[in-house]
Amino acid sequence: MEDLIKEVIDEALKRYELKSVNYTIEIPKKSENGDFSSNVAFVLSKALKQRPIDIANEIVSYIDKKNFSKVEVAPPGFINFFLSKEPYYNFLKAIIEKPDFHIEKIGNNKKAMVEFVSANPTGPLHIGHGRGSAYGDTIARLLNISGFNVYKEYYINDAGNQMNNLALSIYSRYCELFGKDYPFPADGYKGEYIIDIAKDIAEKYQDNLLNDEINGIKICFEIGVKTILDGIEADLRDFRVTFDNWFSEKSLYESQEVEKTIELLKKNGYIYEKDNALWFKSEQLGDDKDRVIKRSTGEYTYFASDIAYHKNKFERGFEYLVDVWGADHHGYVNRLKNGVKALGIDVENLKIQLIQMVSLIKGGERISMSTRAGEFITLRWLLDEVGTDAARYFYLMRDINSQFDFDIDLAKSKSNDNPVYYIQYAHARVCSLKRNAKEKGIDFKISNDLELLTLPSELEIIKKLYDFKNVIKTATINLEPHRICYYLQDLAGLFHTYYYNTTIVDENDLKTTNARLSLSEAVAKTISLGLNILGVSAPERM
Repeated sequence: MEDLIKEVIDEALKRYELKSVNYTIEIPKKSENGDFSSNVAFVLSKALKQRPIDIANEIVSYIDKKNFSKVEVAPPGFINFFLSKEPYYNFLKAIIEKPDFHIEKIGNNKKAMVEFVSANPTGPLHIGHGRGSAYGDTIARLLNISGFNVYKEYYINDAGNQMNNLALSIYSRYCELFGKDYPFPADGYKGEYIIDIAKDIAEKYQDNLLNDEINGIKICFEIGVKTILDGIEADLRDFRVTFDNWFSEKSLYESQEVEKTIELLKKNGYIYEKDNALWFKSEQLGDDKDRVIKRSTGEYTYFASDIAYHKNKFERGFEYLVDVWGADHHGYVNRLKNGVKALGIDVENLKIQLIQMVSLIKGGERISMSTRAGEFITLRWLLDEVGTDAARYFYLMRDINSQFDFDIDLAKSKSNDNPVYYIQYAHARVCSLKRNAKEKGIDFKISNDLELLTLPSELEIIKKLYDFKNVIKTATINLEPHRICYYLQDLAGLFHTYYYNTTIVDENDLKTTNARLSLSEAVAKTISLGLNILGVSAPERM
């Protein structure tokens, strides 16, 4: 609909012989201010040296009003457009007949990578990882339908001290099984899964690793990482999350990428030596202090491999990068961007999204967790408890910048208070209407009599259906999938109200029945598209 408004405004502006006018078209918050409103007169005011209201009145006099019931000027200079009914019917027909009606290919096949989850393979995914998983996967879906060439990657942090602690934790538990005392690391991992891995190793190797500590720890590391990653991949697959690639941090060291990256930083003048360590000139780029990139012990910091990893991403030809991190990495964002910038890479198209914490509420009480102590709620438990549909939707229905209380009881309820149930029920209700019509001998087909849809509620639904095009585009540009959730809840609410207050299937009025079923079909198609973007199913029966 905005295209229609823009077309008539642009035609009217030709009289001013201006090169370009960057105005906006918006949907007013109050319906009495029209279906759409534009600020074009304010934008022209400075160039034309006239009052906005005078310019607005002049523009309105030039506008072709054939598709409008009214075009009016509202002080101090807004132009409000009231559509006639004909455009509504044209839009509704297009929504039903064109599967990609709501999609604008703004990506232009640009090569994009979404890197998300990337949890250290030191234990199963917990409910905090679930939010990042749902968000990252949905962002990839949004980018994909919007015309980006999308690649999903999981960065495996399989190097560093945490991985050493994992190996030592497993080896200590392995020794315990045979009655041998081996010190458990101070920062070790205490979950039951560590004991299970140790039991598997004991079954395979018996007591042969007790007196071969170096090889034993190495085996514990390899089996531990593989077992945990296999579990992570299985949990994600059941969460409808898959990856195009699992990228190993260790490979950056094995291929000398980390060393090559530091050499390039040296060449660009961003590395210096102090106290037998290598330092990155982060303060020079706006950080509060310089950062160690290689310790005096000869060990590289995570910062070194992270810069090398992002260099690798750009070298693979990705033009648009989205990293999904936990909120605890907030102080690391600018540091990493500085590191990438120091390589001579434009970081404008590197978007780092921070996911706020999730709290689990069950029976009205909050459940706390600690990964290292082994006291945490796994994503697997959550999926078994509420199902994938509810889990994904609940994770996505709030802005990632706000902390989120995941209410288990609400997610499991089959009531209108449960938003995912409410939306899915609207889709199932349309399917039920079509089955009901068929049982009554009504051969439903897309109506050619859409002008019979004259009720205010029907026009309101059509207007809402059209608006999904803008919602998808805005959600994609701003990386905000919660906008899809808000929209679907509003659309479902409009349809449920319409269903309760309107006779949709009437065997004595086939034309009106087909028109109203056509409107219902458009609602179902739009809900199905929205749920698919979220990775949630659209059931036909409930």
